[in-house]
Amino acid sequence: MQRRTLLWTAAAAAAAIALLAWAFAPRPIEVEAARAAVGRFELTVDEDGRTRLPDRYVVSAPLAGRLARITLREGDAVAAGDLLATLTPALAPMLDERSVREAQARVGTAEAALARAGVRIERARVGIEQARVELQRSEKLARDGFVAPTKLDADRLAQEAAQKEHDTAVQERHVAEHELEQARAVLTALRQPAAGAGTPGAAATARGFAVRAPVAGQVLRVVQPSEATVNAGAPLVELGDLARLEVLAELLTTDALRVAAGTRVRIERWGGLGVLEGRVRRIEPAAFTKVSALGVEEQRVNVLIELASPREQWRALGDGYRVGVRLVVLAEERALQVPASAVFPLPEALAKTADGAAGGAAAIGGAGSAAGTAMATFVIADGRARLTRVHLRARNGSMAWVAGGLADGARVIVYPNATVRDGVRVRERRV
Repeated sequence: MQRRTLLWTAAAAAAAIALLAWAFAPRPIEVEAARAAVGRFELTVDEDGRTRLPDRYVVSAPLAGRLARITLREGDAVAAGDLLATLTPALAPMLDERSVREAQARVGTAEAALARAGVRIERARVGIEQARVELQRSEKLARDGFVAPTKLDADRLAQEAAQKEHDTAVQERHVAEHELEQARAVLTALRQPAAGAGTPGAAATARGFAVRAPVAGQVLRVVQPSEATVNAGAPLVELGDLARLEVLAELLTTDALRVAAGTRVRIERWGGLGVLEGRVRRIEPAAFTKVSALGVEEQRVNVLIELASPREQWRALGDGYRVGVRLVVLAEERALQVPASAVFPLPEALAKTADGAAGGAAAIGGAGSAAGTAMATFVIADGRARLTRVHLRARNGSMAWVAGGLADGARVIVYPNATVRDGVRVRERRV
């Protein structure tokens, strides 16, 4: 009887000890996990921008007089040479000697502007020829393997830029020709004798002077829509070609150093459907100081972006519209990525311990970040968290590109808390 009692007592004591051991045994820590996967990685510079026209034409009154009511309205399309406004004489002093001399001076100025436009066209032609020769030389060297692909792309962009400069110079010559024609017409009208209504000079004055569009485009603004007496040089209508719309973004100088001409740009948050494509056309050489919304002085620089998407896709965009730009400074199609919240700086003491345990940095993935800071992550292996040192190539706002120290498909802990240590038992939280 005593023997049976002792056995039951011993069994109860063993069960109690086992129950206590189970109650006080450490529980696995619940963690969130993600899988390291290969995919496209992009490092971008995100900023707000606005659309603008590189060339705007303000048509002004070539002489003082009475302006008839302008019937054009904002958004109307005009062709080169279309009638914009009509000026009629307001007072007899329009025909005095001073007006004639001013008109002569204006003719001389217009002739000089036309000659300057012709010189610029010739200079642009030389630039196109120089860019073409340089591109042919680079293509030949590229076929032999002596030139990097980036040099060939830069020469192609230089040829396109030279062609754009030539087109701009041709437009300026058209403007100068129309201005010269207007100045000569004013001088001819002023040189007519002050005769009666039956003379040719009086008939020309009665018809009035026609102000015509120097280039084709759209009316951006009607400065003086109502009938009024205007002075010479008073702005009347502002014109622009919306097909040549571009985007202006003000980047921090530290971000602008990572951007080059030809960089791909995605234009988002522009109000329409889809994402527009663009590329950097120019980075202005001079920076400026701008005060942020928090009152901090920032050094920024203007970056000009040309739209590469078809005109039909962004036809609704106008001048001065706000858009969001995303400049792609680094892209890799097959990059091993983990959430950016899964990697963290490795303390110096732990970095030395990891190096000693794993046989040096070369055995565990090399250096950490580009700045020299060792980086690490917790990998889930056999139900335990393993501190693993990794080499980061780059990171963006959401993902980190791991160039070494981690295998494809590995499960990493996201947002590890202070209780997660190397070797502790963990359990993935089910969502």
